[in-house]
Order: sequence, then C-alpha cells, then structure tokens
Amino acid sequence: MPDEISFNDLIASSIHDMKNSLNVQVSALEKIAVQCRDRGDAPMYDELGRVIYQSSRMSLNLVELLSLYKLGKAIYPVDMDEYAVSDVIDEALMQSRFMMEFKGITVTTDCTPDCYWYMDRDLVKGVLVNALNNAYHYTADAIHLSARLHNRWLELRVEDNGPGYPDHMLETGVLGSERTVNFATGSTGLGFYFSAQVAQLHKNGKKRGTLSIENGGTLGGGCFLLMLP
Repeated sequence: MPDEISFNDLIASSIHDMKNSLNVQVSALEKIAVQCRDRGDAPMYDELGRVIYQSSRMSLNLVELLSLYKLGKAIYPVDMDEYAVSDVIDEALMQSRFMMEFKGITVTTDCTPDCYWYMDRDLVKGVLVNALNNAYHYTADAIHLSARLHNRWLELRVEDNGPGYPDHMLETGVLGSERTVNFATGSTGLGFYFSAQVAQLHKNGKKRGTLSIENGGTLGGGCFLLMLP
C-alpha cells in the first residue's frame, strides 16, 4: 500500500505548483504590457499593470507560505554565509523593477559596496521584496532602501513618502500587526509574520534579529526596519 501523503504536504505541493504557474503568467503579462506601452495603448498598459501587481503580490504570498511551511518542518535549507549586502538589495530591486517603473516610482539606495554580512540570502531578499511591495502600495512616488552597520548590527531600512503607518499599527508594533486580519483591505499580516520569522532565524550568540516599523525617516512616510546581529 503506497505511503499516504499528509494534508499539509499536499497543500505545500499545491502551493508550489500555483506559485510556478503564477510566475509564468506574470512573465507573459509583463511582455504584453511592454508591447502595449510601445504601441501607445496607455489604458491597456495601466490595466495590465494593476493585474501584474496583484498577481506578483499573490506569488510573493505563496512563496512566503511555502517558506514558512518548510521552516516549520525544519526542511528549509538555511544557508548562512557572508554576502555583499548591495548584491542582495540589487536582486530585490530587480524583482520589483517592472512594478516600480509602471507606477513611476523613484527608488534610491544607500549601501556601500564593502558592506558584507552573514545572512540567509534568499530569505533576507524575500523580506526586502515584501517591504518594497508594501511600500509600492502606499508611497506617493518615492522609495528609499538603505543599509548600514551600526553597533555590530546590520540595519536595513525601506522607507517611502506615503502617509505612513497608522497609529494602531505603531502602537501594537509588528508583533501585533502580524496577528490581525483587515477585511477592508484584505491584509492578513502574512508579510509581517514571514519577515518577523526570518529576522528571528538570524542569531549571533544571544542576539536575534528584529523587525520594527516607524514613521518619518528620510522620506517622511513609513519605515520598515530589519536588524540582523
């Protein structure tokens, strides 16, 4: 009698298949959108841009769910090594490039080429992509991504010039935000939960990574802050 697959494993396998299908669709839609833009079909380009954003957001959520499942089952191949932080930032920006160009968002960075840190490259990139995706939704037209070494911590910030985080999120913090579901906006807190888990996964002695949010910063809007020891 064949081994029975658990329901959780079946869900994880289905998520993986859905993610791959969505990525194929997003890639095809981006090519069609570029063709519409080049021939001057602005209405169709705008409509496709909105669809691509939602599809990319769904794909990111599926990746986060699959990563959390693997982390929970202790089967995620955690790869802590020293990486150039600027390379990780560039990879996150490349993944978000189309959407930023579509909305006309100016993205600036501040990270020296000699900034290196120990981390799981893919997981940290996922946190940055999630932060960029969130900033894209709320920014007016500018996002700033910076990295610096401060008191033996790596500080990664994603800032925007939007209205900032609402008071209730600032009061409860990320730990409170990740447990809430907003039926008006459709937010489940999954992105915050994933990012918080990735932060906690990074440790050095008794120190563990942290995730926090605030308002102000370089652009005066929302600030997403990841600290790695």
